[in-house]
Amino acid sequence: MKMEKMLVAWSGGKDSALALYTIQEEGIEISALLTTVTEQYNRISMHGVRQILLERQSHALGIPLEKVFIPPETSNEIYEARMSALLLKYANQGVTTVVFGDVFLEDIRTYRENHLFKVGMKAFFPLWKKHSLELAHEFLNLGFKAIITCVDSNAIDGSFVGRIFDKTFLSEIPSTVDPCGENGEFHSFVYDGPNFLEQIPYEKGKTVVRDNRFYFCDLIPRR
Repeated sequence: MKMEKMLVAWSGGKDSALALYTIQEEGIEISALLTTVTEQYNRISMHGVRQILLERQSHALGIPLEKVFIPPETSNEIYEARMSALLLKYANQGVTTVVFGDVFLEDIRTYRENHLFKVGMKAFFPLWKKHSLELAHEFLNLGFKAIITCVDSNAIDGSFVGRIFDKTFLSEIPSTVDPCGENGEFHSFVYDGPNFLEQIPYEKGKTVVRDNRFYFCDLIPRR
């Protein structure tokens, strides 16, 4: 039976990295990593990570990268139009499925499924309904390494930005915060793991606050 070809919705963070690893272990062919990048800033949308570090992730994983550029403060219409155009290109090449690292948000899952249905594709959620804390520990036990690049200070103190995602981090976050940040409490950048050909070197830059709410730690690439 012919194996399906898939895209992976890639944020550069831990959930998408674990979802990718999970399907790679099943021998599924990955056509590309699919990432939204904010124009003008040239950074991963929401995560705030520089595009060059995203490209180095792609190189370290040995998987092609597809970037969908969206304007700052983009409308949903613009986002969907640009994303659909890219998805249709892959659908015409025989790619049937997009993989997501979502864990339990039903409305997000429904939105993704409906959007993909319009272009004749389907969604796959390999981490769906797994326990968040167990997923977080699985990520660490597999040897992945990540740093927190953004926190929502409405949910978690801004001092958590720039910290390594490890067991100490998990033990110190408030009980109201999902261990995987599934509700948007924090975002991360994965710089090493069992499916990485090499570790991605970086150093921490300045921390900035946007909208008097979101704390971003800039990551500066190193040679």
